[in-house]
Amino acid sequence: MITNELKSKILAEAKNARKNFTGSDAKFAVTLGISASQYSRVMSGQIDKVLSDANWISIARKLNVALNDAPRWEVANTPVFQYITAQLQKCQAEGISSLLCDFSDIGKSFAAKHYAKNNKNAIYVDCSQVKSKQKLIRYIAKEFGVENNGKYAEVYEDLVFYLKTLNHPIIILDEAGDLQYDAFLEVKALWNATENYCGFYMMGADGLKEKMHRAINNRKVGYTEIFSRFGKRYGRVIPIDKAESDKLLHTTAAMIIKANSSGNVDVNQLLRRTIGEDGRPSLRRIHTELSKVS
Repeated sequence: MITNELKSKILAEAKNARKNFTGSDAKFAVTLGISASQYSRVMSGQIDKVLSDANWISIARKLNVALNDAPRWEVANTPVFQYITAQLQKCQAEGISSLLCDFSDIGKSFAAKHYAKNNKNAIYVDCSQVKSKQKLIRYIAKEFGVENNGKYAEVYEDLVFYLKTLNHPIIILDEAGDLQYDAFLEVKALWNATENYCGFYMMGADGLKEKMHRAINNRKVGYTEIFSRFGKRYGRVIPIDKAESDKLLHTTAAMIIKANSSGNVDVNQLLRRTIGEDGRPSLRRIHTELSKVS
């Protein structure tokens, strides 16, 4: 059962998210998956018997609200965080698109989620969860507050229309290599329909680069056009040279540990516990290791 204390915590996060949402209250309610009347009652302080526990859990998941007492993860201004933030700012301000293909587990998703959470008209999409054309477009529509349950053609047209009314929107497509072929083509179509109105940022690990490179070489319809629209280059942050990349990844991990630990934590000792068989630290293990010493 969701306690009133937890409901208040989720509600506070929803109010913060509302500040960065430029649409109406009704559209913001759509992003939360509740009705406009439910939204109005909850925002006025009626947290009992308005939403189901499932509703509260869904909203908490969307807003990344921890359902336990785990401390909030603090931002470390790493080279990856700086690079992605600068790229997103440029794409959003100028209505252009870019493509990032780099190592996994370097903080790409964290930086992108943080940007979407703290900037108006910016949404983050985990493409591994919405692989098909229909799921992808309906999810994007919902994130912008556009009704997404009707006929697909109408959802798509309403989304295109609404994106053109917004002030510099941006769509961040993470784990883009997981998209099905029809979804890739629909990204191209959405780009065409909103050219100069909406920025796009596509991210993935090296597998995304290999997938696109192979499809282009095999002359699979659409991929050359997609590559062209996303700048005709595969951006990356981590150097190719192993010695240089290892140094940067170690520095990055140390920065994250320092930002999220108390002064009595031995950074170098904890860092060593995150090193994998490849000699590189796992950023995903940092949280686990920190929880052991907190």
